[in-house]
Amino acid sequence: MGYSDKVRGIYQDQITALRDAGLLKQERFIHSAQAADIEVEFPTGSSLKKVINMCANNYLGLSSHPDVVKAAHEGLDSRGYGMSSVRFICGTQDIHHELERRVTEFLGTEDTILFPSCMDANAGVFEAILTQDDVMISDRLVHASIVDGIRLCSAVHDTFKHSNMEHLEEKLQLHADKRFKVIITDGVFSMDGDTAKLDQMVALGEKYDAMVFVDESHASGFIGKTGRGTHEKCGVMGKIDIITTTFGKALGGASGGCVSGRRELVEMCRQKARPYLFSNTIAPVVVSGVLKVLEILSASTARRDKLEANTAYWRKGLTEAGFLLKEGDTPIVPVMLFNAKLSQDVSRDLYQEGVYAIGFFFPVVPQGQARIRTQISAGHEVHHLDKALAAFTKVGKKYNILGKTKQEIIDMYGM
Repeated sequence: MGYSDKVRGIYQDQITALRDAGLLKQERFIHSAQAADIEVEFPTGSSLKKVINMCANNYLGLSSHPDVVKAAHEGLDSRGYGMSSVRFICGTQDIHHELERRVTEFLGTEDTILFPSCMDANAGVFEAILTQDDVMISDRLVHASIVDGIRLCSAVHDTFKHSNMEHLEEKLQLHADKRFKVIITDGVFSMDGDTAKLDQMVALGEKYDAMVFVDESHASGFIGKTGRGTHEKCGVMGKIDIITTTFGKALGGASGGCVSGRRELVEMCRQKARPYLFSNTIAPVVVSGVLKVLEILSASTARRDKLEANTAYWRKGLTEAGFLLKEGDTPIVPVMLFNAKLSQDVSRDLYQEGVYAIGFFFPVVPQGQARIRTQISAGHEVHHLDKALAAFTKVGKKYNILGKTKQEIIDMYGM
């Protein structure tokens, strides 16, 4: 049949159904650098609108920091635009090795290996270190990239209820006969903003002879007293066997990721991880920028401290206005709406009020758990947060959701 009119029509009908239901995901085009204030074209063809960005992963406000941009320029001038090769052929420069050394020092691990992205790191690590004789036991809310990596691995896969240590222990007992056992979790869960109980997971790992894996993408640079991550916050630095993280969020905001941890596990990734072996290495311009970011973070915790203060201010303001929030103390602050269309309508109206915040719904979050996920940055000033709070309050009043319980919102709008 090929791509016939019948096939085209089926896809067109599916797209139309999403549009009619108000659930069609549409891109917004940013015509400025990533920052607290951005210029956005939405919908396509519209005039530009200046808005406050409340949904970027730019936690430390470093995406457009002048020192980072300068370092990137210097890296471009001295090491070129790209490597045109994978690492083990001729894609490794001295600065790649230097970044691996610096990340290892920053995270407090034994060794580090760079990947084109953290998604690639998660896609490659499990297959590289595990076999069908092993078991992966993951929190049920781990990031989609971890799920994809698990799917590519021949090891047995099981799950435990979100942050439920009793259930995790039951699963560790159930799989006591496996050669290797790996507990798998996010450090900070990207949709809910809560933090993994890494101290308890490490204790269970020691009790049941299991390794611990944590994705620190939404933690590296700002969680913990000096921003090392969830393992610093939970007091288990040096006890996590495998850490993956990204340079595409707080650590510069461009791209790239890594696997960091036990020396032998990192070496196995270097020998066997397919995304490492068959993808071009991180561009020199990005490496140079990330090196500068690590230098900034090692010199001062000022940005991390400002982010913490901004987060407390934002969460307090939303709570006092009457919104239902997911509990937590991270810069990810989800405003719960429960209904997919309502999340899109609220997002649209916030945009008209000058606030850029995207609605999330199934399958990005579980069915009936639609929300506006707000994310705070050290780049935000109090005047940004006050204007955004005013916009949220105005829109919340329009939809009569302020001060309402979950059930009352569901009764009004459904799930």
